[in-house]
Amino acid sequence: MESLTEKQQQVLAFIVGRLRENHPPSQREIAQHFHLAQNAVYQLVGYLKKKGYLVDVGGHRGLRLSEAYLSEVAPQGIPIVGRVAAGEPILAEENIEGYLSVEKLLDRSQGAFVLKVAGDSMVDDGILDGDYVVVQLTSRLENGQIGVVLLGDEATVKRVFVQKDRIALKPANRRARYKTRYLKRSDKDVRIVGKVVGCIRMDM
Repeated sequence: MESLTEKQQQVLAFIVGRLRENHPPSQREIAQHFHLAQNAVYQLVGYLKKKGYLVDVGGHRGLRLSEAYLSEVAPQGIPIVGRVAAGEPILAEENIEGYLSVEKLLDRSQGAFVLKVAGDSMVDDGILDGDYVVVQLTSRLENGQIGVVLLGDEATVKRVFVQKDRIALKPANRRARYKTRYLKRSDKDVRIVGKVVGCIRMDM
């Protein structure tokens, strides 16, 4: 399949994520997410269809992944889509960096992806700098679960507590004495994207 530009990769990753949540995005929602004009999104989606990554089954939310794209990525494992900070947030690039074969850990049909951790703020929970966390796509967490939260274009992994008017992101490193971070629930740039369901440490 034809290669994609960085922006095309970002749009495709966003669409893939929404489809895995069973919420196909409209082009207006894509435009709002990336702060783009709708005609720019129309062009980007057009290129993704032309290059064979997407098909349109019609309707307001008719974007779907093509059979060619699905057959290309399915055997490769769970996609690694960027980095997540255990510490201060690090840019979570939405382009797929590679694939990790962890079928025994989690069925791909559940809509999982992998992020590489940078930082030491979750070491007391067994998540170390350089580990890979397996993330199940969901926008809802039970209080105290370890999750991935997007802060604009950045992401962080913490224990998440959803309170009345705010979201608390609690680290797990008593020695470093990292502080809990509080964010307004009304902030449109704050979004829970998944629950950490596994941690993988590569042999050195």
